[in-house]
Amino acid sequence: MMRRIRVWDPLVRLFHWSLVGLFAANSLFVDDESRLHHWVGYAVLGLVAVRGLWGLVGSRHARFSDFPPSVSASLEQVSDLATGRTPLHVGHTPLGALMIYNLLLCLLVIGGSGWLMTTDAFWGVEWPEQVHEAAVLWAQICVGLHVAAVLWESRRTGINLPKAMVTGYKDVPHA
Repeated sequence: MMRRIRVWDPLVRLFHWSLVGLFAANSLFVDDESRLHHWVGYAVLGLVAVRGLWGLVGSRHARFSDFPPSVSASLEQVSDLATGRTPLHVGHTPLGALMIYNLLLCLLVIGGSGWLMTTDAFWGVEWPEQVHEAAVLWAQICVGLHVAAVLWESRRTGINLPKAMVTGYKDVPHA
């Protein structure tokens, strides 16, 4: 028997899937030297800014206060994974929270370094491009880890996490 819990509001879901599309486009398909690449990057920065604001004033599980970064909670989740315990996390898990903060910061670094490369002061300077490329690679690795973790946790807990990010609802087993 499952119960349905409303978790992700429309803005969180729109942010998530828009970011997926824009990041994939810019990192995999759009020519790095094109104006489109720049505009997609600015759109990503705009999304991150909106998400930052929504993290302060949005719905319960969208707020950063609902998933503060916590080393101790993350270590507890690692212990849960090692021992097979599956406590219910209605919103983000502690490790998921760390990944979100990591990805948001990484996107800011990507966008900031990309913007620097377009300025007269940093035109032709190597370090902004090196930072940009390293941050993109790190983000790609983290996205891969994020997807793998979501699939793993969906299977392990019996909660379809991708479906929840589409519908806004988690169907969770009754305790």
